[in-house]
Amino acid sequence: MERIFFFLYSLVAFLLHIVTFPVLFLFSFKSKYKNAIPARFFLWRNPRLQQKGIWFHTCSLGEAKAIKPLVDKLAPELLRMSTTTQTGYKAISEYTKESRYLPFESLLFFWMKPQKVLLVMEAEFWYLLFFLAKKRGAKTMLINARMSEESYPKYMRISWLYKQIFRHIDEVYAQTQLDKNRLESLGAQNVHVTGNIKLSVLPAVTNKFVKPSGLVLCAASTHEGEEALILDAYATFKKYNIKAKLIVVPRHPERFDKVALKIDDFTKVEKLSWHRYSEDEQLDDDIVLFDTLGQLVNIYAITDIVILGGAFTPVGGHNAAEAAQFGCKIISGKHYFNQVDIFDAIEGIVIVEASNLSRRLLQHGVLKSTRLKTKTDISPILESIESAIISK
Repeated sequence: MERIFFFLYSLVAFLLHIVTFPVLFLFSFKSKYKNAIPARFFLWRNPRLQQKGIWFHTCSLGEAKAIKPLVDKLAPELLRMSTTTQTGYKAISEYTKESRYLPFESLLFFWMKPQKVLLVMEAEFWYLLFFLAKKRGAKTMLINARMSEESYPKYMRISWLYKQIFRHIDEVYAQTQLDKNRLESLGAQNVHVTGNIKLSVLPAVTNKFVKPSGLVLCAASTHEGEEALILDAYATFKKYNIKAKLIVVPRHPERFDKVALKIDDFTKVEKLSWHRYSEDEQLDDDIVLFDTLGQLVNIYAITDIVILGGAFTPVGGHNAAEAAQFGCKIISGKHYFNQVDIFDAIEGIVIVEASNLSRRLLQHGVLKSTRLKTKTDISPILESIESAIISK
């Protein structure tokens, strides 16, 4: 049965690659995909990783940053990295020159070299990635594994697929006991609860800003539709808090220009001042658009109130722990389904309907400063990696 599944899956992956070739070629000209698609689907400037290393695969920028506590404990010469996004690639490239875009599955047969360990973050369930890595001698591990309330029913509908995938995963390190139970129902074995890696070591301040006078609000990691909502709430807030400043940090760099136009239109109507941080590194205007990467934790350090994006629209939310470490007051929307465990580990987060954001913001005086209640122990993962290195 396993051989039949392997053959059929590989055939489907190969045919899918061929059929989508024209579409992929066209998408490769878009700025968001100009590096990722050619590297992943055509192996353009994407050489094979050196063999016999510790291979981490992450998807997004957040995941790539989250593995830093593990990476810092390992020998640099053993590190191998892969990702699927351009922002993720920029982050992993800071760890090692052995960083690549993960090729599409049908290309892994001749691209993948034997490694000592493969560690895959969260919910990157690639059947051939695990199958081939294990067949070529790697200990396979799924780390920081999660299964959200929203995703779980969808996974259960095709549980037959995940049972095949989990056959080739040696160890699973789940974020919570609930995640463990759900993963085991999908076929996962050797599941351990270690907490969320994102809480093990939080990013430190790298650039100390001088806090402006008045209250500082940060619209953090915002998505399409959220900036307009927050700007409207800020307009009302500003009437009662004249010195209040708003710092806007969109989640995706490709949206910087679009958000800039929205802020420009807004400030003309409201007669407020604004500028882009890339053009002026001062924080004196009413609104500052941060159109550079890697500054969010530095902004949190001077922020009074964080309006956390990704949850006022059904995106799934973003990591609130980075702001909570500074005791910021945090307001989030209700769609934080990908961050439930992190939110549960933080005391003081206020959840509101999008329509109530303005009213809740005006009640900032009664909001509590947030604090972290729990952290994570990554030592079991490190011990497992070490045992694999010694035994191979």
